[in-house]
Order: sequence, then C-alpha cells, then structure tokens
Amino acid sequence: MCAYSVFNTFPVYPLSAKPLILLAFCRYRYHTSLFNRPDFQNMIKDIEDGKINCVITKDLSRLGRNYLDCGLYLEVFFPEHNVRYISVNDGVDTLSKTAMDITPFRNILNEMYSADVSVKIKSAYRARFNEGKFMGTTAPYGYMKDPTDHNHLIIDSRVAPVVRKIFDMALEGNGIRIIRNYLRENRILRPAAYAASIGASGYERYFEDNEENRYLWSENGVRQILRSAVYAGNLVGYKRIAVNMKSKKRPSKLPEDWEVIPNTHEGIVTQQEFDTVQSLMTSRRRTKGTSGFDNIFAGIIKCADCGYAMRAASANRRKRPDIIDCVQYTCNNYGSYGNVACTSHTIEARDLFNAVLADINFYANLSLDDSKAVKELQRRLNTIGTTETKSLEREKRKLSKRLAELDKLFSKLYEDRVLENITERNYDMVSKKYEAEQEEIEKRLAEVDTVLSRKEQSENGVVDFLAKIREYRGITKLNARVVNELIDKITISERVVSSDGVKEQVITIYYKFVEGNLNELHIVPTKRWTELAPRHCAVCGKEYMPLSAVAKYCPACREKVRKEQSNESTRRRRAEKKIAG
Repeated sequence: MCAYSVFNTFPVYPLSAKPLILLAFCRYRYHTSLFNRPDFQNMIKDIEDGKINCVITKDLSRLGRNYLDCGLYLEVFFPEHNVRYISVNDGVDTLSKTAMDITPFRNILNEMYSADVSVKIKSAYRARFNEGKFMGTTAPYGYMKDPTDHNHLIIDSRVAPVVRKIFDMALEGNGIRIIRNYLRENRILRPAAYAASIGASGYERYFEDNEENRYLWSENGVRQILRSAVYAGNLVGYKRIAVNMKSKKRPSKLPEDWEVIPNTHEGIVTQQEFDTVQSLMTSRRRTKGTSGFDNIFAGIIKCADCGYAMRAASANRRKRPDIIDCVQYTCNNYGSYGNVACTSHTIEARDLFNAVLADINFYANLSLDDSKAVKELQRRLNTIGTTETKSLEREKRKLSKRLAELDKLFSKLYEDRVLENITERNYDMVSKKYEAEQEEIEKRLAEVDTVLSRKEQSENGVVDFLAKIREYRGITKLNARVVNELIDKITISERVVSSDGVKEQVITIYYKFVEGNLNELHIVPTKRWTELAPRHCAVCGKEYMPLSAVAKYCPACREKVRKEQSNESTRRRRAEKKIAG
C-alpha cells in the first residue's frame, strides 16, 4: 500500500534542452490499487501542464495495482502527453516495444497480489468478528471499550439509562418522534455531543454555531438505537459491504440481513425486549387519535376471517364519561371496501379490554404452580404427551439402528458384486430394494425429529411464558407495554346468534413464547344502547329504548317515517324533472 508522497525533480531545463524527470518515491500510506492518491494526482497535473516528460518508478506496482488503470496510463495517457515511463526493477521502458509486450501481464499479477492481500485481511477481520470481538474505532452510544480488552464492550453507566429510557418508551407504544421530543425537552445530550463532552475529537464543529444543537436528537438517531442489536448484548457487523476490492461503494443492508454474534457483552435491554421493539417498529401503529383514546392494541388486533388489522373507531353518537366506552373496533378491510370484502367484526373496546385482562390474570394465577401449569398449557396446545414421546423416541432408535444395518448391507453387497459373487441383475434388484427402504426410513426419521423438536420447543416456550406472565399477576389495568410483551396477536370473529337467540363473539389470543393459541374466549357482546334512557316517540308518543343518542322514533314509526320520506323524495324528483322537461 503506497502513495507518491515525496517528489524530487532534476533541475528544470527548457524542454528542448533536457527532459524533465519526476522520481516518485513512495511511502506506505495509501493503497496503490487507487489512483486518487493526492501526490499522484499532483504528478498528473504537472504532466498535463507540460512540466514532466519522463516518469520513473522502482517497479510497476509503485505506479498502481489496478491493471485496467495502469494500462490506460501506460498505453494512452503517457503516449498522448509525450511522457516516457520507466520501471527500473521490471525493466519496463515505453520506448521499448519488446519490454511493453509483457507489461500487461505484470500489471495483472500486481493486481492479483493486491486482491490476495485484501482477501487475507478480510478473512482476518471475519475470524475476529466470529470470535465476538468488537473492532470499531469508537464504541456505540451507551457503551465504552473495556480498558483491559479494547475488543470488548462494557456498559457506560453515564448514558446507559438514556438508552434504557428510549427502549422503555418504545415498549410503552410511543413513536420515534415522541421519544425524540422527550430527549430534547429534557436536554439530554445527543450521541455526538456526548462524545465531544468526554473528549472525542471531530464533533465540536457540529455545535459551534448553535449550542442548542447539542440536544437536537434526530429521528434517525433514535431509530438507529432502537434497531441496533448491540443493546441486547449482541455484536452486529457487516451492515454495509463493499461490492468488491475496486469499488468503494458500500450499499446498506436491511437490519434483518445484518450479521449478529449473540451474547458477546452485557446488554442494556433483554433480547425479548429488543425483539418486541422490532415487532412494534415494523407494524403500522397509531396509538392516540384526536379523541384521546389510547389504542394499546394497535398493530396487534386482527380480523379472524380476512386477517386485516382492526381499526379503532369513535362512535360520536355515544355520550359516556369514559372514552373507552365510546370506541369500538371494526375490520379495516370492511371499513375500506364494504361488505364485498369482509364483514364488520365489530367489538366494543371495553369488552376487548376486559376479556384480555381476565385472560392474563387467569394464566398469571395458573403459573404459580409450574408443574400443573405446564401440563395444563401442553394440553391446551394439543401437543403430544409423555407416553407418545417415549414411543417416538423408541421408534427413532429402532429406525436409526436399521439405517446403520442397511449401510453395512450395501457395503457387503458391493463387495460381492466386485468379487462376482452376485450377478448384475441380482445386484440391481437388491440394491433398489435397499434404497427404497432407506428413503422410507429417512423420511420417517425426519417426521419423528420434527415432532420431537416441536415438543421440546413448546415445552421451553411454555416455561418462558409462565415465567414472564407471572410478573403481571394481579394487574388491574392494561397498558401498551403489558400487551406488547405478552401478546403476539389477537383475532376477532364475527358475531353469531346462538339457537337461544343470544349473540356470541370469539376472541383468540396468541401469546408470545408459545406456538398456537391457548384458548378461545367466548363473550357476549355488550349492548351499549341499553344504557340510554327511555324516550317518547315523536310521532306516536309511545315510550321506547333508543338505539342511539339521535334517535327520534320508535321502531314501528321509524319505518313509516323512512317510507314517507322516500316517497316524498321520489315525488320531488319527478316534479323537478317535469318542470325541466
């Protein structure tokens, strides 16, 4: 890796008298595969200005290691500017055609050397990364390098609470803009300002003109913290990879494509909290609308039939002291396209809150007895029992033993064929039989392994679920953090009328950690209109129960009034049409 950093020239003579020669001595500072080295560009400028007509280097590699650009200079640029090039060690002289014939191959070999060095360096970095060693110049915000091992990160207690607060606010359902505004209003130094405050160089220029910039967090800065798995105790790398050695463009990769080495240092947040935040950030969420209703189920509640999200809609006809009683959820697909796409699947917000809260408390209480709870949840998940597990394990051992026997039989059969103890016809017949049996055994083994693996994952998930939900035993109120940490999604079915005329609706809750749903909640939807006071019909004067706050007529009169209004509208249109005609 070299650069032309010192240039010595012979005394300057007129071009007609003696040639001007530039001797390029190099220092190991820039990679010679690049031609944008500062001193090299100075030399090119002097050549274009007619100050140089001969260039001498120690060898071709000192000119450059990119064979395409080297060829361009040797075969096009130098001849066009009447410049003679000499490589001392390689015996290259542009005046000698014989010496120039082999030059392109020398340039290719020089580039191959540079490429080989690049591969070795990348391999060394890769090995260190796979070992979990941090190799960045500066530690991420919230961390600092371990004084005893600069390849290891330790928590910076001065700003780690800031990172913790950012994740806490995200878990509570707050968006990036709200978090950013909170940090600015509380005058918390942004990462660059904090780095400058502890003596890091190169950051002060951002705050020279405006001191308030020290507290001006950007949404992108907050997003980078929330997206970085470093804060969960993992090493993250290879976010941007150069296309190749010659190109310095480094296109960004999506967060899910980053390479992560888990558990390399102490995390500021837990892995489960980090995963929850990622889920919240990728879902479309709108928590509080203009009504002030805190939609803690945003991004979680779905239609059971079409899978679309359920929207929280404020029913303005209701006048209630609690805002939750003025909100209902309906299918977004139905709201956008009508009943040609789906049905409403309407559910009162109060009904949903009460059902979910009761279900969480049920499992939280169940978790107090771990052994009983695990058996109960396994039963609800319809996973295989202990007897079936032992049976599958016995079958697996038996199949594996038979597979090993078939391998030995194949080996013996092949020896018999080589020694001509068996005919070709018999060999083909027996080998096909063995191959068919092998394929059948391997297929069955894969099925057994899948079932046993699913059971193991389910058991581990149940234990994790019980440990997590136990923390919320006895809660009396739901918030976004509780919902986001425990629940993956909630589906709402359409209301159905049972044989006895009672309406029923099914709520299915899919908890995190466990695969599938544990239970279906069957609820009787609340009739909010029954809370309205009785009224007297504006037509007949009879007392009736209004369906909404704007109702004026009893059910019987309402149909008559609507029919009269429709007939009147028809007569009016006909009259207008007759006058116009």
